[in-house]
Amino acid sequence: MTNVRLPLRALIPFSAGSIGMGIWVTVPGIFLLYFLTDVLAVPPQVAGLALLLPNVADIVVHPWVGRISDAGLASGGHRRQLMMAGCVVVLAFVALFAVPSDLHGTTAAIWVAVALVAGNLLYSCYQVSYLATPADLGIGYHERTRLMGYRNVVITVSVLLAGVAAPVVAGDDPGVGDYMRMALLLGAAMLVGITGVARLNRAAPGTPAEPGHRGGLLVALRDRQFRALTASYLTVAITMNLVLAAMPYFAEYELGRSALTTVLIAAFMAPAVLTTPLWVLVARRLGKQRSLLAAQAVFVAGSLVLALGAGAGLPLLIAAVAMQGVAFAAMQLMPLSMVPDVIAAAGSAGTVSAGSYTGLWTAAEATGGALGPYVYSACLAAGGFVASTAGEHTTQSSGALAAVRYGFTLVPAVFMTIAIALQRRYTLDKRAHTVAPRVVAQE
Repeated sequence: MTNVRLPLRALIPFSAGSIGMGIWVTVPGIFLLYFLTDVLAVPPQVAGLALLLPNVADIVVHPWVGRISDAGLASGGHRRQLMMAGCVVVLAFVALFAVPSDLHGTTAAIWVAVALVAGNLLYSCYQVSYLATPADLGIGYHERTRLMGYRNVVITVSVLLAGVAAPVVAGDDPGVGDYMRMALLLGAAMLVGITGVARLNRAAPGTPAEPGHRGGLLVALRDRQFRALTASYLTVAITMNLVLAAMPYFAEYELGRSALTTVLIAAFMAPAVLTTPLWVLVARRLGKQRSLLAAQAVFVAGSLVLALGAGAGLPLLIAAVAMQGVAFAAMQLMPLSMVPDVIAAAGSAGTVSAGSYTGLWTAAEATGGALGPYVYSACLAAGGFVASTAGEHTTQSSGALAAVRYGFTLVPAVFMTIAIALQRRYTLDKRAHTVAPRVVAQE
């Protein structure tokens, strides 16, 4: 470890790359399931599969991309070439919502699924290399948290703005031109992020791998600490993507006003933005592991309050969503800054395998992104939820309304409880936190 402090001229453009990542994650993540069931009349079972199957393919794609990224670093000294290829994801983003007007039901679901497969492949080229950057740098325990703190503030702001802006831009009849403007912003932000990665590598170059030392996927898979951290994060990713996909349904069918989707997203994301710097400070005092476990417990408490439904009153429900937003900030910041800690602890084998570690990590994240909406769509299907087209009003049964509520509240509470149990198997932070303050005291 070193006491290098990263300069703002590198931190800011690096963090700006997350604007594009936030748009790609948020707009499809929050609105694609609703777009399929309530605009394109796709049955919830089919809609869930249309989102699940393309994302499950990432289990194979992301580790493969990680190996390519490691090879690029070894041969060229950087990962930026693969990141440039990933910027083509802007075309897939537009295609997701540019569904021909004569397509509805299963045929529309196939169109969206194909666009999602292409988009996920391109996005992984950028994301895997981008998130491997902290492990490539010659920085210490707390500076990794600081770096990811800047990044998480930016991506949370972009998720907030995208979540608030997308319903306004799209309205009841999404237009290709509207999503094209979002796509251009996505692409521009990703290019700025590449500039930030280059500056970080110059400011804090990492230690070159020993000659002849080989890494790979097996190094990451055999790492017990990484397995525990990834298993917990996968469960968290399922939970968070379920919650985001369920928000439009909870607003419309439980609270009675679809316009409240924007309010719920803002109540969730705004506290996450504001509290991320505070979580950086909390992690310095308590360590990342203890901070993460506390945040997960807060999220469970918020879910149980939301389970009370509309009868609890809108102010209390918004407060519960805000609690979850505060927890969400830590659940994004801590694990992402713990991954480079694991890689550093693995020594030379970890250093040359950072892309493979990150590829497996983002595969888990992508799988969570697929399983979250699918689990919620399964809840809707079990409750007898009826799909509809844009402008069509359908009366839902009591079973469907119960599925909307409890799928958004009790199911996430159960998943997050499982994540807490898995997270407690990670023990590296106990040693890292006690050593790190002495090493980086000059920060």
